[in-house]
Amino acid sequence: MLKISWRALPISASFMACFLMTHLRTVCGDEWQPVTQEELKMTSLPEAPGAPAVILYKQVDRDDGRTPHEYTYVRIKILTEEGRKQADVQIPFLKEIESINSVKARTIRPDGSIANFDGKVYEQTIVKAKGVKFLAKTFTLPDVQVGSIIEYHYMTDYQYIFDSRWILSDELFTRRAKYSLKPNVDYAITWSWPQGLPQGTNPPKQEGDGIKLQTQNVPAFQIEDYMPPENELKFRVDFIYSDETVPEKDPAKFWKHEGKKRYDSVESFINKKKAMEQAVAQIVSASDTPDVKLQKIYARVQQLRNLTFEKERTDQELKREKQKEVNNVEDVWKRGYGDGRQLTWVFLALARAAGFEAYPVFVSRRSDYFFKQGILNSQQLNDNVTLVKVGGQDRFFDPGTAFTPIGYLPWYETGVTGLKLTKDGGEWVQTPLPQSDASRIERRADLKLTTEGTLEGKLTVTYSGLDALWMRIDERNDDDTTRKKLLEDMVKEIVPVGIEVELTNKPDWSSSAASLVAEYSLKVQGWVSGAGKRALMPVGLFSGSEKRLFDHQTRTYSVYFHYPYQKVDDISIELPLGWKLGSFPAEQNQDAKAVAYVLKIEDKKGTVHISRTLRSDLMMVGKENYSALQSFFQLVRTGDEEQIVLQPGASSASN
Repeated sequence: MLKISWRALPISASFMACFLMTHLRTVCGDEWQPVTQEELKMTSLPEAPGAPAVILYKQVDRDDGRTPHEYTYVRIKILTEEGRKQADVQIPFLKEIESINSVKARTIRPDGSIANFDGKVYEQTIVKAKGVKFLAKTFTLPDVQVGSIIEYHYMTDYQYIFDSRWILSDELFTRRAKYSLKPNVDYAITWSWPQGLPQGTNPPKQEGDGIKLQTQNVPAFQIEDYMPPENELKFRVDFIYSDETVPEKDPAKFWKHEGKKRYDSVESFINKKKAMEQAVAQIVSASDTPDVKLQKIYARVQQLRNLTFEKERTDQELKREKQKEVNNVEDVWKRGYGDGRQLTWVFLALARAAGFEAYPVFVSRRSDYFFKQGILNSQQLNDNVTLVKVGGQDRFFDPGTAFTPIGYLPWYETGVTGLKLTKDGGEWVQTPLPQSDASRIERRADLKLTTEGTLEGKLTVTYSGLDALWMRIDERNDDDTTRKKLLEDMVKEIVPVGIEVELTNKPDWSSSAASLVAEYSLKVQGWVSGAGKRALMPVGLFSGSEKRLFDHQTRTYSVYFHYPYQKVDDISIELPLGWKLGSFPAEQNQDAKAVAYVLKIEDKKGTVHISRTLRSDLMMVGKENYSALQSFFQLVRTGDEEQIVLQPGASSASN
């Protein structure tokens, strides 16, 4: 859930445009460090053999004073044709709290001549692998050749003072880098490096009024499919601010103190018992069962306007809308809006008003980092849910995450540590990890095979549970055209040959229903091929996503699945008149307990019926067990590549 609570300090509306850097020779951030002949002539780097490009130098200087800001300088050497893609620069940022400005860039050609960047810097939503999106400033440097050096620098302005970090690892090998932080003097600060430091790097140390670090020869960070969060694996230095004059170093005392502070804050926000009792009386009936009461309360809270998941509005739009400040649950209820965190606390207050034993819980999202109780950083608990006791069991709810069906949590809140708040500081709890049947993709196809070997017909894909939830969240601000393309592209990805596909219905993108249904017309040309008097048809029509899954022989990191899942295919293929089903693969049932693959082909008198189920109840597989996982998915690919032998009718065979 995008519910961010930053420790804030007042800042001025303006920020100085020029930033004095003592190691550069001008003000205003428009000067460049000297380029050496060795850098110009470089064709490779022994420390990074075969690298397409390397970072020659990187500098990050952060100042958390009254106008918090950060200066970044990057110089990259292009070594191969592949490395030329570094000319397309992306600077990711979180618009709610930071802005990128004063971007300067240039290309230094191999002969030393310079092409300054004078183009436009765009603000775009960038889509990474598996649908992950982020906002970035983007631009393309001019005339980048093999042997060129590209460099750019920019300023990041921050709205608030908050805990920060230096990320030392990059997708490119880093030859040399310097980092500095000038902390805010109103807070105590501690720092740590959870993943260690690059070989030969001395720990960061206090120098004057700042903290500094220099590093060199940092290996390129390797990207793998299904890897744990990148930032959890990279070399990094975390900086943690504290309200305390002397930060608490004992974990038990630290978290107890943090729990008490948060408990007081939440109780102050929800302490409107009379208003909540009046509200809940309008929602539930005395005769309702506990489950029905919770369902009604949950649905009513989700009808409130969730500001967290709305498209960002300009200052002028906000001024016209005249939104009032929300100070407690009564304000949220009366005004009909609040951010995601506030809506979850409204649910908590209503549940208590309805007679339930309910607690506020702060949890740690596992999308970016994994919670470590020994790291005394309160910002690790960066999301909130409500725990309700029902029939002696703990049940967790998060209506503040838009589109979340009751009974579900967003995947990054499942299987995570949380602090259940009580007046004495609280206790640790663990949210449940869903079973695979809670996240299911079912593909039902009713197709006809032509005598030319083409499949045509209808496909219905039902996304259930967490699959439906992430799609609705991800596409909440997109238009129908963009959503239609996404759904059609998803089908193209799972069919291992070229297809024609068109969405024919209007899926329900706006509700919190447990499923999202998409219907298509589908045409797959050449799926069946002739072999003499026989025709061969592969069984794995929707096997594209497993085609090359885990086919690398080695693995650097553990395999990390966001959540357990099932994929269920039900395919009926009507054969042309006179065609018959010859031989077909025997039923497969590869059940390895945590994962399973079932394939069955049946002769339905003129129709071939294929049922396929792929189930995974895995979340984390250590790299030492990678070979077993690899072997299982090789069995899946082998099964999907099996062929059904068809016997065409006499007229077809003669053709």
